[in-house]
Amino acid sequence: EERRYRSASGAPIALRRRQHSASCRELAVRCPRLQLRSLSAATSAVWLAAYGLFVLSENSMVLSAAIFITLIGLIIYLHFVKIDQESLLVIGSLGIQVTSSYASGKESTTFIEMGRVKDVVINEAIHMQKVIYYLCILLQDPGDPQGVSEVVPLFQSSKPRLDCLIEVYKSCQEILEQRKTAPQSS
Repeated sequence: EERRYRSASGAPIALRRRQHSASCRELAVRCPRLQLRSLSAATSAVWLAAYGLFVLSENSMVLSAAIFITLIGLIIYLHFVKIDQESLLVIGSLGIQVTSSYASGKESTTFIEMGRVKDVVINEAIHMQKVIYYLCILLQDPGDPQGVSEVVPLFQSSKPRLDCLIEVYKSCQEILEQRKTAPQSS
């Protein structure tokens, strides 16, 4: 099932929700793909500036450097910055897997054992004179069962608005509640 939402900046995003079993759900937020128009505009601006410097200095190294810098910058942007999809796989008996898929195809995955998860919450922050909401995982402090040792923010690249975060939050809470009630019923 896929629903359309907007990010905090107003860009369209899509939330795909898949239920693999009663205690296993995958929630993926897809960001807008890289636009050829913006890529062309940035490349053209760099190359026009380089051509202007070439005309003034009559040094062909300026053009070569501009091409080289543009290509290296694009590779770095696609491989380390531009995220196409962020997903959250919640397995009640094992843990939570957070995956970021970059535009180059690279994936970055983090796994958090369910025993370390204290809760999943929606938090708010003030950013640039706006209140923004974000989903985060609270990790239990090993020394103090009531304390929180770390806060792991989710969907940092896509930055979904509150309506999308509420849907993800409810799905996570359903599985966390199942985990809390399962030991008591057996």
